[in-house]
Amino acid sequence: MTLLELFQLLKKHLKLVITLPVVCAIAMGIVSFVAMDNTYTATTSMYILAKTDDSGQMSYNDLSASQMLSNDIATLLDSDSVKSGAAKELGLTDLDDYKVSVSSETTTRVITLSVTGTDAKETAKVAKAIASSVSTVAQNVGAAQSINVIDEAKTPEAPSGPKRMLYVAVAFLAGIFIAVAYVVLADMLNTRIRGAEEAEELLGIPVVGRIPAMKGGK
Repeated sequence: MTLLELFQLLKKHLKLVITLPVVCAIAMGIVSFVAMDNTYTATTSMYILAKTDDSGQMSYNDLSASQMLSNDIATLLDSDSVKSGAAKELGLTDLDDYKVSVSSETTTRVITLSVTGTDAKETAKVAKAIASSVSTVAQNVGAAQSINVIDEAKTPEAPSGPKRMLYVAVAFLAGIFIAVAYVVLADMLNTRIRGAEEAEELLGIPVVGRIPAMKGGK
């Protein structure tokens, strides 16, 4: 099938090609605005104070060691020990309703913690509690001397998600893909001869005459 034939086929089923993407987009818009709750992200940054040896010199004194230390603390931030400590501080059973993500630069001991939840104020409280809990756990296991908060988590003023317009756009594009795939597949499975030109192409012989259709079978 050539590109021109595809365009002609789509033009023939233009109503479906237009309607299906619009329906998919509207359906996703309804779902995203009605069924999906707003989410909020609170962010806090922390500096890792490395342990010192007996001479008072830092035992982590190069970039490679700094990154290894940051990776250790990043792992601790997402550990059950830190989360359970933060939950206990807040009087919660667990933090399963919150999404925790950690990022760190490759050349510093600064770590950024992001917590996402459905309540702005509670999300900020959880971020603060995790930052407090990880410092205690890190000292207990000897991973670092302390972890100091640089920027304290603040209550988010606007939701961070869901990205509803992105979902609608993806649904619209998916509708176009499904419509085109359906039209092409239906055309491939249709074995009827739909014109004199197609008959000539399939049989390899010219059409010498036509019998016109008459109303009423006469």
